[in-house]
Amino acid sequence: MFRFVEETGSTNADLLALAEQGAPEGMWLRAGRQTGGRGRMGRSWDSPNGNLYCSTLVRMGPNDPAPHTLALVAANAVHALVAPLCAGSARIKWPNDVLVDGAKIAGILLERVGDAIVVGIGVNVTGHPTGLDRPVTSLTAQGAREAEAGPLLERLSVLFAHWLGIWRAQGLEPVRTHWLLNAHPAGTPVRVLMPDGETAEGSFETLDRQGMLILRLANGQSRVIHAGDVILT
Repeated sequence: MFRFVEETGSTNADLLALAEQGAPEGMWLRAGRQTGGRGRMGRSWDSPNGNLYCSTLVRMGPNDPAPHTLALVAANAVHALVAPLCAGSARIKWPNDVLVDGAKIAGILLERVGDAIVVGIGVNVTGHPTGLDRPVTSLTAQGAREAEAGPLLERLSVLFAHWLGIWRAQGLEPVRTHWLLNAHPAGTPVRVLMPDGETAEGSFETLDRQGMLILRLANGQSRVIHAGDVILT
């Protein structure tokens, strides 16, 4: 089920409200423009016309893997969507960004109400913000000049359903394995900004069996990171 609105504050906020009203799993909401888009850790998300702003709804079942691991499902789907369209190399950055040659092209935000997980996805299609503290890019800048948000969403919905089915039928492990194949490689230097303000530095080692980041510290010890903002250094 697809719904489109020309403008809204946030597709995630709208779909969370619809979820409370009984909206079914598999619903997708796309906006031409958002006035109150949100990123991880409370950041605002610039939302000009032409880019893909959408959210979908997953209803958690009793035998499903942990809800937070839907970020890996979404990342696999988004990577499969954008990678073939980009001139550069597309890689997933934990927990849920997709970068092209180190520049962010897509982001994912999970939010929950009751048994419903709303997965918000933003992809820079025709444009990207400037003047940020980190590099960003778009599909147009990567050479995909005919890419349009509507057809991209149709393709994304198929890819997301594919990985959601694997996640449900086979568990997290095949999703995690595929994520690792398309992520920044082991040994990549990273800095992690924790929600409490702490900073941890080291190198990316792997994901554990629950999808958490394993950071290799300078002293050789490993640290499990449950939440944080990863910056590739």
